[in-house]
Amino acid sequence: HDKREFVCNMSVEHKSHDGHAHAQNHAMPMPMKRRMPQKRIPVTILTGFLGSGKTTLLNHILDDSTHGLRFAIIENEFGEVGIDEKIISEKSDEELIEVMNGCLCCTVRGDLVDSLKKLYSKISQFDAVIIETTGLADPAPVAQTFFVDDDIQSKFVLDGIITVVDCKHIIARLDEEKPEGVENEAVEQVAFADRILVNKTDLVDGKEITAIEARLRTISPEAPLIRCTHSKVDPMSLIKINAFSLDRVTAMDPEFLDTDAEHEHDESVSSLAFKFDGVLNINKLQDLISDIIQNYGANLYRYKGVLNVAGMSKKFVFQGVGMLFSGDFTTEWQPTDNKECRFVFIGKNLNKKTLTDGFLACKCDAVLRFKVGDEVLANVGGPSNPWAAGKIIKIWDQGNPYRIELADGDKTNVWGPIDTDYYVKAK
Repeated sequence: HDKREFVCNMSVEHKSHDGHAHAQNHAMPMPMKRRMPQKRIPVTILTGFLGSGKTTLLNHILDDSTHGLRFAIIENEFGEVGIDEKIISEKSDEELIEVMNGCLCCTVRGDLVDSLKKLYSKISQFDAVIIETTGLADPAPVAQTFFVDDDIQSKFVLDGIITVVDCKHIIARLDEEKPEGVENEAVEQVAFADRILVNKTDLVDGKEITAIEARLRTISPEAPLIRCTHSKVDPMSLIKINAFSLDRVTAMDPEFLDTDAEHEHDESVSSLAFKFDGVLNINKLQDLISDIIQNYGANLYRYKGVLNVAGMSKKFVFQGVGMLFSGDFTTEWQPTDNKECRFVFIGKNLNKKTLTDGFLACKCDAVLRFKVGDEVLANVGGPSNPWAAGKIIKIWDQGNPYRIELADGDKTNVWGPIDTDYYVKAK
């Protein structure tokens, strides 16, 4: 509520018994210039389990031209090497993107407070803040930040918690048994939601969607459910909705404001994140991803990367959940970009050495053994003799080291996918 400030110090003339006029102060109210209240910036928390579609939703919000809002982004990742800030829409202002690696709901909460205070100094540049948490974060301690820190509470207001669920995997995540004392993050993310995006409805049938929504209702009976594919929803149904209710949350979780409450993670869940300079062979990578999916399956909660592929001018962005993998070339590398390869894998009981060795084996030398015009033998996989004579007509063609024209009369073109004697050798 606005309050008028009054100054109780008004000077008036008063005649004393000697007949002279003297200034005397009387306590009379006088309205003065109104003090403007400090602007509180609305904050939206995007949460949801790994691979549910949070970053896709964030990009839709940033790319939408109808809301006319400017956002500051706080991006949280579980691993040591960030990926999401590399695939956030290029329409966002990089100066207003803060990235924190670690568990936002415990180890880097102090960093969250620092980031929010730093962003407030740039208040003229944005209208709202969006925090995208890691998929392994319990949203409660993140939301708690806006009520237990007086400075943050005076500058920001928690507008709402938006939870994205993946129809294909959410039931398995909700049913997952955790060690004693460890919260099921997927359950907590649904329970604290002010809006629930029932995402990836194209991957399940109608009966499954109905069953999923019924299950979500048992955890969060009040939050509106919004069905969508590829996280496409109207941003204004999620932003500046004034939906977060402290009364509702404390009724559900009486210890919500207890800053001393313990917070534990499942120790069997870990992340593997690394990066290296140079280029990799896309065909080696696809073989590796196929092996990883077969070996880890449902225990592979989330994997993604931004890659510098040999022979290509565009970034290759891949991501997956469990057995579902997708990847494609996106935007052009810019002259100012650090052309490196970044990966992160999150899952249960990961063999970090095997995964690291596998990715390092995908590195390749941009300088090839053969040049255009060289005559070679190409492995075309024939039943008796797999080798066919041909000539190199192009190098680094669509990520393949060699394009070869066979000497078969039809000038058939084949690719040499990897620069080894197994695929291409000297004639």
